[in-house]
Amino acid sequence: MAAQPVLVPEPAEALPDLDLGGDQGLLQWISSVDHKQIGIMYLWVALLFMLIGGVEVLLMRVQLAVPKNTFMGPEIYNQLFTMHGTTMIFFVAMPAIFGFATYLVPLMIGANEMAFPRLNALSLWVTFFGGLLLYFSFLAGGAPDAGWFNYAPLNQYNYSFRPGIDYYCAGLLLAGIGTVSAACNFVVTILRYRVPGMGLKQLPVFVWMMLIDSFLIIFSFPALNAALAMLLLDRQLHAHFFDVHAGGSALLWQHLFWLFGHPEVYIVILPSFGILSEVFAVFSRKPIFGYSFIVGSGIAIGLLAFGVWIHHMLAVGLGNVVNGFFSASSMLIGIPTGIKIFNWLATMHGGSLRFSTAMKFAVAFLVEFTIGGLSGIAFAIVPIDLQLTDTYFVVAHIHYVFIGAPCLGCWRACSTGFRR
Repeated sequence: MAAQPVLVPEPAEALPDLDLGGDQGLLQWISSVDHKQIGIMYLWVALLFMLIGGVEVLLMRVQLAVPKNTFMGPEIYNQLFTMHGTTMIFFVAMPAIFGFATYLVPLMIGANEMAFPRLNALSLWVTFFGGLLLYFSFLAGGAPDAGWFNYAPLNQYNYSFRPGIDYYCAGLLLAGIGTVSAACNFVVTILRYRVPGMGLKQLPVFVWMMLIDSFLIIFSFPALNAALAMLLLDRQLHAHFFDVHAGGSALLWQHLFWLFGHPEVYIVILPSFGILSEVFAVFSRKPIFGYSFIVGSGIAIGLLAFGVWIHHMLAVGLGNVVNGFFSASSMLIGIPTGIKIFNWLATMHGGSLRFSTAMKFAVAFLVEFTIGGLSGIAFAIVPIDLQLTDTYFVVAHIHYVFIGAPCLGCWRACSTGFRR
């Protein structure tokens, strides 16, 4: 029987080249669902907002440089103060950790891609546009001016009649949707897309920390999103959730905000802990000391993080029983954190240390974060907290923690710390 001829189709007419600059053009990046490119774009978003937040704090420091300075008025200062804190926490620290995790986690577990690539891209762009919406408030009549924590009753329309608070709610709601979506994506990716044969006990420490981190986000961010939605209803439809004169509760905002706000500290820190665990092991030329304790202490931090939020509210008058319970739990969470410090020191002890740039930053983290952690223990002691509330001691503590972890831990150490 004669062989049937093979029909070769005519080559299709070439599509017009939509690439805006070669294989890595702008359009290709914007439309990408590749986890590496999305991770890099997360880092660019973090860098952009870090520059903006840095300019804001420089302007604030100019105002505070000399007494009776008239460089800016109190209204502008309050807006910059609010925008700086909000920017650095929601649009610098969060995109930074997601950038590193989005790039590295699939590679470290042998997955080809994130579980939901399009959701991964959506999380990035929703977060980015949430930040743009927040900053649009400057053009819409004034930025939010009630502090990054946005306490009631200052966030009510009677006290902040400009639309800045409304943009604060809308921008953070958008960013919160992106953050929760990304966390769900990480959970599914880590639990279901590991290379065959890799059990949970074989996961790198960084991947473990991101898994714990994702569960923290899933259970804490809804409290913030609910509070933002309630505040928006208060301001636009007079719902009176936080209006004391109409039967609402100003403390309800604090409870909901800090129910998110204290886990947020560990949401930012835990991925840095994972990165630094890898850095210490690599540049000490020995396996991480106490892998099980490193992972177990991370899980303990994740669980205890939801039982300490009222140490931000010890001065509001909730009573000795409540204050005592949360004071004890706040001191208790220092134990798993301290375990990690000793694990890292034990990893370096007896190792063949190589003080590369990454290792120097990691050691600097140990010093900086220990200062921040010990100053945090002071806030767990009620009599001390009553004296230190709303002082520069609090400002110093939060900057030691946030600069010690995301900046020293992530920005430089991760760039070279995963090379072997």
